Amino acid sequence: MSEKVHVFDTTLRDGEQVPGCQLNTQEKIEIAKQLEALGVDIIEAGFPISSPGDFESVVAISKAVTNPVVCGLTRSVEKDIKCAAEALQYAKRPRIHTGIGASDYHIKHKFNATREQVIERGVAAVKYAKKFVEDVEFFAEDAGRSDNEFLARMIEAVIAAGATVVNIPDTTGYCLPEQYGAKIRYLKENVSNIHKAIISVHCHNDLGMATANTIAGVINGARQVEVTMNGIGERAGNTSLEEVAMILNTHKLGYETSIVTPKIYPLSMLVSKMMRMPIQPNKAIVGRNAFAHSSGIHQDGVLKNRDNYEIIAPETVGVPQNSIILTARSGKHALKYHLERLGYNLTKEELVATYEKFLLIADGKKDVDDDDLIQLMTGTKQTGNIELVQLQVTCGTSSTPTATVALKLGEEIVKASEMGNGPVNAAMRAVDKILSEQLDLEEYLVQSNINRSFDTAKVHVRLCHKNKSYVGFGVDTDIVTASIQAYLNAINKIYSLTSKYLVEEKPAAQPASA
Repeated sequence: MSEKVHVFDTTLRDGEQVPGCQLNTQEKIEIAKQLEALGVDIIEAGFPISSPGDFESVVAISKAVTNPVVCGLTRSVEKDIKCAAEALQYAKRPRIHTGIGASDYHIKHKFNATREQVIERGVAAVKYAKKFVEDVEFFAEDAGRSDNEFLARMIEAVIAAGATVVNIPDTTGYCLPEQYGAKIRYLKENVSNIHKAIISVHCHNDLGMATANTIAGVINGARQVEVTMNGIGERAGNTSLEEVAMILNTHKLGYETSIVTPKIYPLSMLVSKMMRMPIQPNKAIVGRNAFAHSSGIHQDGVLKNRDNYEIIAPETVGVPQNSIILTARSGKHALKYHLERLGYNLTKEELVATYEKFLLIADGKKDVDDDDLIQLMTGTKQTGNIELVQLQVTCGTSSTPTATVALKLGEEIVKASEMGNGPVNAAMRAVDKILSEQLDLEEYLVQSNINRSFDTAKVHVRLCHKNKSYVGFGVDTDIVTASIQAYLNAINKIYSLTSKYLVEEKPAAQPASA
């Protein structure tokens, strides 16, 4: 029988502390509802005393979700705790998360106090929080660098005061997995009342060990993991929810979570989009390359049996399918796979000849796409025939961003206007209106190129259409124009594989020989 590990998600609190990734209340509610559907056990909704907006978000999330515990963070200060209790008044299952520093660094240099004084403050905070809620979690900040004997005394005291969960954070991401696991084991063996509380692990990724430390904590007795979607958070981030969930799912260690794994990828994309924080391509589980194969040896192995190189089936985490990327390193098996997908069935001899031509194309490009394969097989390149004719935007502090876009569709010019939450969003919505389609923007990246004479913006976008991704690129001195160029570049790739807005580009006629 597997033991339950409770998943405590702090995307909306610790994750939202990333500079530039703040969310409004409505966005937080949407993510909270998706976290509930994902199956998280606890949602840390915010730090109510920190701002009126955070207070309101905790109130709203408390009303919006039913199954998860809703948690509010506080310092070991009475006004913080009272404020959190007020924000949590509508929660079906409220929790107050309070605590204080446990390392000598914090005790001496942050609180200018003694060890005994911080224990007294921690105990007082837990007792005060218990006046409002039954479920009180205590965090011993910077426990990763604390003295184990002192930490055990602190944890024993706060459990005696009524703490139901004790959080042992590696706040600075300092610990090695063996050290952190040993610390959790020490508490299990040396805190006399530890059976009255759940041990929680909250690890940061400063040295890239947050996930490893979290798993080490679970193996040594922790039964709650504190995580964020995509591993976002302060500095180098927090423990990644998707990594921990899939490690426990993949390795049969005797632990289970309530995470509905096929919902991981869609929520990962939602958080990335709403927080305007792109996911690194090689990010485990949810990165764009997590299930992509470009080496010929790997492609051949995956096409024969994907267990050869994939320990997780993509659909297990909500990724529609793996990707066989055609490059100069790809072999005949991968080329055959893509040609058959496009309807070209070749004999062995034909495949050998076609492969030689393919390599000439691949050597000149980073990736070979479907357009290139169609041109390889037919001698004719099909491209979408959508051109930007006009783009005009209005925005500012006293007006709603509005964009007017005119596109040339074949021989016809069509114009539309739309409003949005910014000029780029408004312009993209105008394009969608013209095309009568709602395209899913998965990724939007801007790279500036600063020059003494002029600045240019390079924009990369990734669109999803029928479970397949298309990448577009645009460059211009105007960021909105560059964005729409990139958007249309991707759209034209989508339409090159349909009959919609198609144009054929035949090779130029060769001059007659003399």
